[in-house]
Formats: sequence, structure tokens, C-alpha cells
Amino acid sequence: DSLELVSSNKIFGGHQKVYSHESSQLSCKMNFSIYLPPQAEGGDVKLPVIFYLSGLTCSEQNFISKSGFQKYAAQHGIIVVGPDTSPRGVKIPGDDESWDFGVAAGFYLNATKDPWSKNYRMGSYINKELYELILHA
Repeated sequence: DSLELVSSNKIFGGHQKVYSHESSQLSCKMNFSIYLPPQAEGGDVKLPVIFYLSGLTCSEQNFISKSGFQKYAAQHGIIVVGPDTSPRGVKIPGDDESWDFGVAAGFYLNATKDPWSKNYRMGSYINKELYELILHA
């Protein structure tokens, strides 16, 4: 997976970044945020990682812009990853007709029925693909 840096901002001594990549699990481009605390700078150090899963009507942006978590993550040396809530840019009939279903719904599981099952595989995306991507980045 090739990562593309979308944005990077220095905050509380660390860096709040957003990346995009082509997801093999979801068959589309996905964004995720990652906060790297000051303790992460300078090399090979092991730090705890929290995967924050946003809820309904969110994206990878909501948590990083509204919560203020970066201050505490910086103080305690915690990396925080925030994936988007659903595949974007995948057009499935009805996926944007209701605020609590489809795009931005935040169901972190794998759909089992067509036409959803090809792209709505958030369980595998979070637990396999994104986890491995972060682990080896």
C-alpha cells in the first residue's frame, strides 16, 4: 500500500497527519488520521497505539478537529489512529439516502449481502489492512 500524505500539522509538540491510500479490502481510496506525539520523533521507539473509531455522520476529520485529544496523547506518548467511518466514492444505490446508513454510518463490520459486500468491509479493513499498514509504516 502506497501512502499519500494529505496534510500534516504540528500540535502539542507532535504531528497530526492525514494519509490516503488505495484499500484492497474496500476497493477504493481511504483516508485515515494519525497523531504522532513528540516521543515518536527521532526513530525506533515503541509507543502505545489507540485506534479511535468515530460514530455516525463522521469521517477521519471529526475526532481530530473537535476532541482536543492531541494534548493528552502528547503528554502520555500515545499514537492515535482515526480511520474514516466508511468507504467513500463508492456509489451504491441508496448509500446516501439516510444519515444512519451507508456513507459515514460507522459500522465496523463486513457486509455479507450484495451490493454492499464488495466495498463495505470495514471490519477487515480496520483489523487487518489498516492495522498492518500502521504496524509497518
